[in-house]
Amino acid sequence: MRATMLNRCPVSSYEQVCEVIKKELGGMPDEIFEEFDPVPLASASLAQVHAARTRDGRKVAVKVQHTHMTDTAAADYATVEFIVNTLNRLIPSFDYRWLLDEMRESLPKELDFLLEAKNSEKCLENFRRLSPHLAAYVYAPRVYWGLSTSKLLTMEFMDAAEISDVKKIQKLGIQPKEVAKLVSEAFAEMTFKHGFIHCDPHAANMMVRPLPASKWSIFGKREPQLVLLDHGLYKELDDETRINYAALWKALVFADAKAIRENSMKLGAGDDLYALFAGILTMRPWNRVIDQAADHLVIQGNNSDRAELQMYASQYFPQISELLRRLPREILLMLKTNDCLRAVNNSLLQRPSLEHFLIIGRISSEAILERKMLQRKYFFSGLSIWLEEILLEARLLTMQIALWLLSWRRLLSG
Repeated sequence: MRATMLNRCPVSSYEQVCEVIKKELGGMPDEIFEEFDPVPLASASLAQVHAARTRDGRKVAVKVQHTHMTDTAAADYATVEFIVNTLNRLIPSFDYRWLLDEMRESLPKELDFLLEAKNSEKCLENFRRLSPHLAAYVYAPRVYWGLSTSKLLTMEFMDAAEISDVKKIQKLGIQPKEVAKLVSEAFAEMTFKHGFIHCDPHAANMMVRPLPASKWSIFGKREPQLVLLDHGLYKELDDETRINYAALWKALVFADAKAIRENSMKLGAGDDLYALFAGILTMRPWNRVIDQAADHLVIQGNNSDRAELQMYASQYFPQISELLRRLPREILLMLKTNDCLRAVNNSLLQRPSLEHFLIIGRISSEAILERKMLQRKYFFSGLSIWLEEILLEARLLTMQIALWLLSWRRLLSG
């Protein structure tokens, strides 16, 4: 079901594709392109992708919006509106009317492929400007603006492995654990430093290839480059929300109950639901969230874990609904993004990720320190921030050593 929903949805006929191309670009596929494959490479809910070659010989991917998509989206919205409002009248605790506001805002944006193209370029510019150490390792396909419209997007064709295809990734000489690390770093930088986040990072929207111009190491390994696709759904966090969210994740990683409560409340969870908010973000019960063990946030993924989560979801359904109603919509999409990234990490590593939370702790803390440096007024303020940075590095090193020891213990016992 997951695979079908990601990239094997029902396809538009070739005649329908031709209709869109002629309307958008003024000619049939064979008039616009040197070559155009009538069989789509993949099909999603909004569009399908065809391989093609431009008149100057460049291989491209052409994303063609399904015909009548605007009408279909309007019908989908009306259906969801009816269901949500009806359920809310019958069961007042089931209040998901906030979902309608989110759909009303996001659907038109996802249907505008020119906005998607602009998002992809802004994403890469953010990495070049704000995270230059990662800029070469994160990539988005080049957009051919002269062959793109709001309903048709022509991009550079990417010869890369799907991020969930572990065997192909290994054949390329890339270690899956390095890919998982890169994914965690890239999205932590987007979230806590850029404040401009790709909010649909499921497996069909990420690919991996060897870093261009990289050489094989003496151990037969190559560095990975993360290729991000489908830039239609982004959320922008204002500085206050971004820093509060970073402070919350820092507190979660370091099991700081006081800071978890304080920053959850700043984000709108309230004094009564902050523990539930922490549990939803981490998928861990409160007693584990504030546990001082280095691996306190790691989900084991066993039957006991699943049963516990199902029990909490059932027991606290009214409180969960109320929390979702209170939170800013930007944060609601962060919950979805976290879930997608968790699934991608699990598919790459086939085990719980210890390093993921260390990366989140480090980058969220760096974002907070950078904000403090910008706001400092006196020399001694800078000195205090420098000391805080040293303490942070020491704390992260301690956690890293603890996680290494845990990994070795599990390896020896298993």
